Amino acid sequence: MTAVADAGAAEQSPGSTVWTVVVGAGGGVRFGARKQFERLGDRRVLDIAVDVARSASAGVVVVVPPEDAAREGGVAGGATRSESVRSGLAAVPADATIICVHDAARPLASSALFEAVIEAVRAGADGAVPSLPITDTIKVVDAAGFVIDTPDRSKLVAVQTPQAFRADVLRRAHTDAVDGTDDAALVERLGAAVVVVPGESWNRKITSPEDLAWAQRWFVSCRGGH
Repeated sequence: MTAVADAGAAEQSPGSTVWTVVVGAGGGVRFGARKQFERLGDRRVLDIAVDVARSASAGVVVVVPPEDAAREGGVAGGATRSESVRSGLAAVPADATIICVHDAARPLASSALFEAVIEAVRAGADGAVPSLPITDTIKVVDAAGFVIDTPDRSKLVAVQTPQAFRADVLRRAHTDAVDGTDDAALVERLGAAVVVVPGESWNRKITSPEDLAWAQRWFVSCRGGH
Protein backbone atom coordinates (compact mmCIF):
# COMPACT_ATOMS: atom_id res chain seq x y z
CA MET A 1 0.00 0.00 0.00
CA THR A 2 1.22 3.50 -0.78
CA ALA A 3 0.34 6.83 0.76
CA VAL A 4 -0.64 8.11 -2.65
CA ALA A 5 -2.36 5.33 -4.54
CA ASP A 6 -3.00 6.16 -8.19
CA ALA A 7 -3.22 2.64 -9.61
CA GLY A 8 -6.75 1.87 -10.71
CA ALA A 9 -7.85 5.44 -10.04
CA ALA A 10 -11.40 6.33 -10.94
CA GLU A 11 -12.10 8.35 -14.07
CA GLN A 12 -12.64 11.98 -13.10
CA SER A 13 -15.40 14.30 -14.28
CA PRO A 14 -14.26 17.30 -16.31
CA GLY A 15 -13.46 20.26 -14.07
CA SER A 16 -13.06 18.30 -10.84
CA THR A 17 -10.36 16.10 -9.35
CA VAL A 18 -11.26 13.97 -6.34
CA TRP A 19 -8.81 12.70 -3.74
CA THR A 20 -9.60 10.76 -0.57
CA VAL A 21 -7.90 10.72 2.81
CA VAL A 22 -8.48 7.38 4.55
CA VAL A 23 -7.94 7.83 8.29
CA GLY A 24 -6.71 4.71 10.07
CA ALA A 25 -4.33 6.11 12.67
CA GLY A 26 -6.13 5.07 15.83
CA GLY A 27 -4.31 3.06 18.47
CA GLY A 28 -7.28 0.81 19.21
CA VAL A 29 -7.67 1.82 22.87
CA ARG A 30 -11.44 1.29 22.95
CA PHE A 31 -11.37 -1.75 20.69
CA GLY A 32 -8.44 -3.43 22.45
CA ALA A 33 -6.38 -3.82 19.25
CA ARG A 34 -5.72 -1.90 16.06
CA LYS A 35 -9.01 -2.59 14.35
CA GLN A 36 -7.84 -1.21 11.00
CA PHE A 37 -5.57 -4.25 10.71
CA GLU A 38 -8.23 -6.81 11.65
CA ARG A 39 -9.69 -8.96 8.88
CA LEU A 40 -13.01 -9.32 7.15
CA GLY A 41 -12.79 -12.64 5.38
CA ASP A 42 -9.24 -12.79 4.05
CA ARG A 43 -8.76 -9.01 3.73
CA ARG A 44 -7.79 -6.32 6.20
CA VAL A 45 -10.30 -3.66 7.22
CA LEU A 46 -7.90 -0.91 6.08
CA ASP A 47 -7.33 -2.44 2.66
CA ILE A 48 -11.05 -2.78 1.99
CA ALA A 49 -11.65 0.86 2.93
CA VAL A 50 -8.79 2.03 0.70
CA ASP A 51 -10.01 0.01 -2.28
CA VAL A 52 -13.51 1.47 -2.21
CA ALA A 53 -12.04 4.97 -1.84
CA ARG A 54 -9.80 4.37 -4.83
CA SER A 55 -12.84 3.38 -6.92
CA ALA A 56 -14.12 6.97 -6.64
CA SER A 57 -10.87 8.94 -6.50
CA ALA A 58 -7.91 10.02 -8.58
CA GLY A 59 -5.71 9.11 -5.61
CA VAL A 60 -5.85 8.04 -1.99
CA VAL A 61 -3.76 9.16 0.97
CA VAL A 62 -3.66 6.59 3.77
CA VAL A 63 -3.03 7.80 7.34
CA VAL A 64 -1.81 5.20 9.84
CA PRO A 65 -0.12 5.15 13.27
CA PRO A 66 3.39 6.63 13.04
CA GLU A 67 5.06 3.33 13.91
CA ASP A 68 3.25 1.64 11.02
CA ALA A 69 3.78 4.33 8.38
CA ALA A 70 6.98 2.88 6.90
CA ARG A 71 5.60 -0.65 6.74
CA GLU A 72 2.31 0.46 5.21
CA GLY A 73 3.77 3.13 2.93
CA GLY A 74 1.37 5.57 4.56
CA VAL A 75 1.38 8.99 6.18
CA ALA A 76 1.98 9.18 9.93
CA GLY A 77 -1.09 10.22 11.89
CA GLY A 78 -1.31 12.54 14.88
CA ALA A 79 -2.55 12.43 18.46
CA THR A 80 -6.17 13.18 17.46
CA ARG A 81 -8.35 12.35 14.48
CA SER A 82 -8.25 15.95 13.27
CA GLU A 83 -4.45 15.99 13.47
CA SER A 84 -4.38 12.81 11.41
CA VAL A 85 -6.66 14.35 8.79
CA ARG A 86 -4.36 17.36 8.58
CA SER A 87 -1.40 15.04 8.01
CA GLY A 88 -3.31 13.45 5.18
CA LEU A 89 -4.38 16.77 3.70
CA ALA A 90 -0.74 17.85 3.52
CA ALA A 91 -0.10 14.94 1.14
CA VAL A 92 -3.06 15.69 -1.16
CA PRO A 93 -1.95 17.49 -4.35
CA ALA A 94 -2.82 21.17 -4.64
CA ASP A 95 -4.84 20.58 -7.80
CA ALA A 96 -7.46 18.44 -6.02
CA THR A 97 -10.82 20.20 -6.18
CA ILE A 98 -12.83 17.81 -4.00
CA ILE A 99 -11.45 15.92 -1.00
CA CYS A 100 -13.23 13.05 0.71
CA VAL A 101 -12.38 11.97 4.25
CA HIS A 102 -13.20 8.39 5.15
CA ASP A 103 -12.70 6.38 8.34
CA ALA A 104 -10.87 3.10 7.80
CA ALA A 105 -13.17 1.74 10.52
CA ARG A 106 -16.09 1.95 8.05
CA PRO A 107 -14.93 -0.62 5.47
CA LEU A 108 -18.44 -1.47 4.26
CA ALA A 109 -19.22 1.89 2.63
CA SER A 110 -20.07 1.42 -1.04
CA SER A 111 -18.64 3.17 -4.08
CA ALA A 112 -22.18 4.47 -4.67
CA LEU A 113 -22.04 6.26 -1.32
CA PHE A 114 -18.78 7.93 -2.31
CA GLU A 115 -20.36 9.04 -5.56
CA ALA A 116 -23.40 10.44 -3.75
CA VAL A 117 -21.38 12.77 -1.51
CA ILE A 118 -19.04 13.75 -4.36
CA GLU A 119 -21.95 14.59 -6.66
CA ALA A 120 -23.56 16.74 -3.96
CA VAL A 121 -20.38 18.84 -3.81
CA ARG A 122 -20.17 19.02 -7.59
CA ALA A 123 -23.77 20.29 -7.49
CA GLY A 124 -22.75 23.25 -5.35
CA ALA A 125 -22.53 22.24 -1.69
CA ASP A 126 -19.39 23.04 0.30
CA GLY A 127 -19.64 19.65 1.97
CA ALA A 128 -21.80 16.53 1.94
CA VAL A 129 -22.19 13.79 4.54
CA PRO A 130 -24.14 10.50 4.57
CA SER A 131 -26.86 10.36 7.20
CA LEU A 132 -29.36 7.98 8.74
CA PRO A 133 -32.50 8.93 10.67
CA ILE A 134 -32.41 8.65 14.47
CA THR A 135 -34.85 6.00 15.71
CA ASP A 136 -34.11 6.21 19.44
CA THR A 137 -35.26 9.04 21.69
CA ILE A 138 -32.27 11.23 22.55
CA LYS A 139 -31.80 12.84 25.97
CA VAL A 140 -29.44 15.67 26.93
CA VAL A 141 -28.11 15.17 30.46
CA ASP A 142 -26.01 17.27 32.81
CA ALA A 143 -22.86 16.21 34.68
CA ALA A 144 -24.94 14.80 37.52
CA GLY A 145 -26.98 12.58 35.20
CA PHE A 146 -30.18 14.63 35.22
CA VAL A 147 -32.11 15.00 31.97
CA ILE A 148 -32.22 18.63 30.88
CA ASP A 149 -33.66 18.33 27.38
CA THR A 150 -35.23 15.95 24.87
CA PRO A 151 -34.46 17.12 21.33
CA ASP A 152 -36.95 16.64 18.53
CA ARG A 153 -35.51 13.57 16.81
CA SER A 154 -37.15 14.52 13.51
CA LYS A 155 -34.44 17.18 13.27
CA LEU A 156 -31.60 14.80 14.17
CA VAL A 157 -29.58 12.44 11.99
CA ALA A 158 -26.60 10.16 12.59
CA VAL A 159 -23.79 10.85 10.14
CA GLN A 160 -21.20 8.57 8.58
CA THR A 161 -18.18 8.74 6.32
CA PRO A 162 -17.15 9.18 3.54
CA GLN A 163 -17.63 12.94 3.79
CA ALA A 164 -16.83 15.08 0.74
CA PHE A 165 -15.83 18.74 0.65
CA ARG A 166 -14.64 21.44 -1.66
CA ALA A 167 -10.90 21.16 -1.25
CA ASP A 168 -10.33 24.83 -0.48
CA VAL A 169 -13.05 24.84 2.17
CA LEU A 170 -11.76 21.73 3.92
CA ARG A 171 -8.20 23.05 3.97
CA ARG A 172 -9.42 26.35 5.40
CA ALA A 173 -11.44 24.54 8.07
CA HIS A 174 -8.27 22.83 9.26
CA THR A 175 -6.11 25.96 9.23
CA ASP A 176 -6.55 26.78 12.92
CA ALA A 177 -5.54 23.29 14.14
CA VAL A 178 -8.86 22.82 15.93
CA ASP A 179 -10.36 19.40 16.67
CA GLY A 180 -13.79 18.05 15.85
CA THR A 181 -15.56 14.71 15.99
CA ASP A 182 -15.85 14.86 12.22
CA ASP A 183 -14.67 17.14 9.44
CA ALA A 184 -18.14 18.46 8.71
CA ALA A 185 -18.20 20.03 12.19
CA LEU A 186 -15.09 22.04 11.34
CA VAL A 187 -16.50 23.10 7.98
CA GLU A 188 -19.77 24.13 9.64
CA ARG A 189 -17.84 26.51 11.90
CA LEU A 190 -16.89 28.47 8.80
CA GLY A 191 -20.55 29.01 7.99
CA ALA A 192 -20.17 26.80 4.91
CA ALA A 193 -23.06 24.84 3.43
CA VAL A 194 -23.04 21.15 4.35
CA VAL A 195 -25.81 18.90 3.04
CA VAL A 196 -26.80 15.35 3.88
CA VAL A 197 -27.35 12.44 1.52
CA PRO A 198 -28.91 9.07 2.41
CA GLY A 199 -26.45 6.87 4.27
CA GLU A 200 -26.19 3.09 4.33
CA SER A 201 -27.40 1.03 7.28
CA TRP A 202 -24.62 -1.52 6.79
CA ASN A 203 -21.94 1.20 6.83
CA ARG A 204 -21.37 0.64 10.54
CA LYS A 205 -18.27 1.95 12.25
CA ILE A 206 -16.20 -0.78 13.87
CA THR A 207 -15.68 0.39 17.45
CA SER A 208 -16.00 -2.87 19.42
CA PRO A 209 -15.28 -6.59 18.92
CA GLU A 210 -19.03 -7.08 18.50
CA ASP A 211 -19.03 -4.61 15.59
CA LEU A 212 -16.16 -6.51 13.98
CA ALA A 213 -17.95 -9.85 14.35
CA TRP A 214 -21.07 -8.35 12.72
CA ALA A 215 -19.00 -6.87 9.87
CA GLN A 216 -17.23 -10.18 9.29
CA ARG A 217 -20.56 -11.99 8.94
CA TRP A 218 -21.96 -9.30 6.66
CA PHE A 219 -18.85 -9.17 4.48
CA VAL A 220 -18.69 -12.92 3.98
CA SER A 221 -22.42 -13.32 3.30
CA CYS A 222 -23.00 -10.25 1.13
CA ARG A 223 -19.67 -9.64 -0.59
CA GLY A 224 -18.15 -13.05 -0.87
CA GLY A 225 -15.27 -12.15 1.40
CA HIS A 226 -14.25 -15.75 2.14
